[in-house]
Amino acid sequence: MAPMKVYGWAVSPWMARVLVCLEEAGAEYEFVPMSRNGGDHRLPEHLARNPFGEIPVLEDGDLTLYQSRAIARHILRKCKPEFLGAGSLKESAMVDVWVDVDAHQLEPVLKPIVFNCIINPFVGRDVDQGLVDESVEKLKKLLEVYEARLSSNKYLAGDFVSFADLTHFSFMRYFMATEHAVVLDVYPHVKAWWEALLARPSVKKVIAGMPPDFGFGSGNIP
Repeated sequence: MAPMKVYGWAVSPWMARVLVCLEEAGAEYEFVPMSRNGGDHRLPEHLARNPFGEIPVLEDGDLTLYQSRAIARHILRKCKPEFLGAGSLKESAMVDVWVDVDAHQLEPVLKPIVFNCIINPFVGRDVDQGLVDESVEKLKKLLEVYEARLSSNKYLAGDFVSFADLTHFSFMRYFMATEHAVVLDVYPHVKAWWEALLARPSVKKVIAGMPPDFGFGSGNIP
């Protein structure tokens, strides 16, 4: 069977979500690098893969997928279903809960911090410090929920690593590169969970392609 193909740029947090799952699953895949600056995602051949002109896109035989969480779920269903809690209604339900918490609670709070603290200064946009401060306060309240969960479970869905944990890596990686990363010091169980994720070989491999400044400082912007 031909390897899966994944299209995009490695610095993208959405791409990172997919790459980590591919690595954890031990899947055979080909990474097809694209240039955001070059407008590759707006070319007709890419719009044929994803009409929204976004990345990542996965091709698996005659199946083409977009949306990072949908792609990641497909990879894990195919190659590592235990990461989705397969075989246990309770475990699979808890995986789903914490994937949704990441999507609807954490990521919307982290994005304005990451964009304002890392990207805006490089691209000449004003930093909305008020929005950053507001988001950090929201994050602290969220982390109280995570701390409570992780004080009784090693990982988010239970005592097993799952997609619920892996999906958090992408935006957390960049948040932890900001000056606000120190907020985790107040939440020891969350910090231990994050350090356990960082120690995974899959995460180490993917993070190597994710410079903390998105490549702006070095000029190596895809």
